[in-house]
Amino acid sequence: MNYYETVFILTPVLSDDQMKEAVEKFKGILAENGAELVNEELWGLRKLAYPIQKKSTGFYCLFEFKAEPDFMKKLETDFRRDERVIRFLTFRLDKYAVEYAEKRRRVRASKASETSVEAVEVAEETVEAKEN
Repeated sequence: MNYYETVFILTPVLSDDQMKEAVEKFKGILAENGAELVNEELWGLRKLAYPIQKKSTGFYCLFEFKAEPDFMKKLETDFRRDERVIRFLTFRLDKYAVEYAEKRRRVRASKASETSVEAVEVAEETVEAKEN
């Protein structure tokens, strides 16, 4: 099995439910074909570098997964057939890219935990200030 990373952009006219449904569809395709989803990141609505199909924004999604090489043709065919996907890019990660991706996930997780701890502390200070 190889490690892969794919980023796909969904059209911005979708509601949040439709966007989540599209993401779940592609996660299901990965699961059906024996791929192991390692990481999923929803980057949300972002501005595109250049207009695509007269749209200037799109919902960005990133999947990191392990799969067999022959599965990639099926996944890319499904991306092309789904009208909600306006762009996608998939590439195989070498051992250095896998290490970098793991390091990036750890850093991101530590920042998220620090942010949540800081938010709790600020909330506690606010409650104490209101009580006084």
